[in-house]
Amino acid sequence: MGPLMRRPNDKSDGRYLLLSALSVATIFALWFVVTNFGLVGVKVLPTPQAIFVEFQNLLVQGYTGKPLWVHVEASVLRTMAGLGASLLVGIPVGLLVGGSRSVAALLTPIFSFLRPVPAIAFIPLIILYFGIGEFSKVVIIFVSATLYVILNASAGVKSVPRDLLRAGLNMGLNRRQLFLYVILPAAAPAVMTGVKTATAISWALVVAAELIAAQVGLGYMIMDAATFYRIPDVYIAIIIIGVIGIIFELVETLIENRLIHWQGR
Repeated sequence: MGPLMRRPNDKSDGRYLLLSALSVATIFALWFVVTNFGLVGVKVLPTPQAIFVEFQNLLVQGYTGKPLWVHVEASVLRTMAGLGASLLVGIPVGLLVGGSRSVAALLTPIFSFLRPVPAIAFIPLIILYFGIGEFSKVVIIFVSATLYVILNASAGVKSVPRDLLRAGLNMGLNRRQLFLYVILPAAAPAVMTGVKTATAISWALVVAAELIAAQVGLGYMIMDAATFYRIPDVYIAIIIIGVIGIIFELVETLIENRLIHWQGR
């Protein structure tokens, strides 16, 4: 059995985990060397020790009078609100676009026009229409994430093999049964890919969303710390964003493996 045919529970998984750990350790080792031996100025890239000390200070004192967990919570809640709304809207719309040529002809030009527009370009309009409250921050995440959910869900439906559809019809399935038992399971991997993509986009957009007059959040921390040249705090916020992003991905991978356990077999 070749390497591409090995199942996820292959005994060689330990080897790949070791390689992942080695790559992370190498990055930290290089960081330690270049900062502690003066190859890079500490004002540009603080030492790991300085980052650790400042992180301890943030845990005790917080940032701008608010505990660190409050900033983390604010960003996570904004992301979850925008992402949740995008999934509720995007998945049904994407399945409809993929299953109906008329709906696809009606909506695809609109989505294709909006998708390449950077999220930050919508900020002035969102402020104009919705003000500078929490709702506007959720809207900017929702708009961008929804477009990618729709794209992947519709692609999943369109990729269902015709032979599979014919087999379902020959078995006497009606349209509802065909959708539930044939189309939806076949499109599920693409839908899950859309969910994972939308999650990554939503979490990345937290920084852009928190440009809208935010007083709390990891994006606010980055912008405020950069303004006052608190470089260690900038790196700490970036590291926290990266770690939480990894947690999101791991959770979604576990859900994917549980819900779409037949994938790749």
